[in-house]
Amino acid sequence: MDKKKVVLAYSGGLDTSVILKWLIEKGYEVVAFMADVGQEEDFEKAERKALAIGASKVCIADVREEFVTDYIFPAFKANVLYEGRYLLGTALARPLIAKAQIETARKESAGYVSHGATGKGNDQVRFELSYYALNPQIKVIAPWKMQEFLNEFQGRTDMINYAEKHGIDVKATVKKPYSEDDNLLHISHEAGILEDPGHEAEDDVYSRTVAPESAPDQPTKIILEFRDGVPVKVENLNDGTIFTKPLELFMYLNQVGGENGIGRMDMVENRFVGIKSRGIYETPGGTILHIAHMDIEGIAMDREVMRLRDMLTAKLSELIYYGFWFSPEMDFLMSAVDKSQEIIDGKVTLKLYKGKAYVTARESSSSLYDKEFSSMDLEGGFNQKDSEGFIKINAIRLMAHNAIMKKKRRDWGKH
Repeated sequence: MDKKKVVLAYSGGLDTSVILKWLIEKGYEVVAFMADVGQEEDFEKAERKALAIGASKVCIADVREEFVTDYIFPAFKANVLYEGRYLLGTALARPLIAKAQIETARKESAGYVSHGATGKGNDQVRFELSYYALNPQIKVIAPWKMQEFLNEFQGRTDMINYAEKHGIDVKATVKKPYSEDDNLLHISHEAGILEDPGHEAEDDVYSRTVAPESAPDQPTKIILEFRDGVPVKVENLNDGTIFTKPLELFMYLNQVGGENGIGRMDMVENRFVGIKSRGIYETPGGTILHIAHMDIEGIAMDREVMRLRDMLTAKLSELIYYGFWFSPEMDFLMSAVDKSQEIIDGKVTLKLYKGKAYVTARESSSSLYDKEFSSMDLEGGFNQKDSEGFIKINAIRLMAHNAIMKKKRRDWGKH
């Protein structure tokens, strides 16, 4: 194995372009690695740029299908939601990118991997935990945590000057004075002018969704079909469009969700390292999937199973956000989630309109809903007189508690 060869997670932006050149100057042979997780990217242009800077090779891995089937769909079976709002768009992509990067390092006989994540954010943790879990012998070069690198680059100006000195083409403009992360699941916008949580983001920040007030005046109606908690078919009831393949299905949810202004989220969250940060997210397809999946569970999942699974959801969301996708606890919890989804089958009808996805109907071959049991109009299926004993039994502890409290208040009144 060549100990001086490093596989760099390369994006083509300012940071990783500078890091690429910096590593070469430090004596490393650098293989530039890019993962196609559905971001809008000119990969051919990025490849030419990396080679011009001095990369010995550029490796591009198309992992979009794997992202949908092995990361997005499994996580959404658990209804993951970090801090009750964030659908984990960046966090779910990072372990997959790290996995593909480690596979590239193995193929290229490289003893090192590198990334451009800073020492203040979540991505450094997600990448590096994944690297070490997948290859305990790998060595990680994280420039933003190296004093030698920090001495040379105090900030963005130093990096731009370095790029100009070495003839690196970097579009350092003020057109988008904030950072973005783009993949199939979402696009995020943060840092820069968005670091003021009291600053209302201009509408031109958003790129994947139209403003809800500008969305069509007629709703889009779709049916999303599930099998074992996984979407297997989407049908547009307006025009008859149908998709069944995972990648095409999810991309279509993104399309119709974005057209109807669905999936915007502006929040302040807690990073793993203890810093609060403001993030603006657009997750159109994921938002539709999340709402529909929760609804089909309502008709097909046992109440106590749902309660237990919901207890796991918060922990799973935290594990994914923190970067522990490749961990024994993650395997353990996902096994339980998979078990909970064995009869989550059926169809959910949704109306997409002005920024919202409304569930209007659902049906399931494994439905636990019984019209006779629940009907206010039909008497059959359930002897309503049985409820009298049910209520009295549940009232025993309430009566006992209140009797004790009354006695205590009387006793205290004597003093």
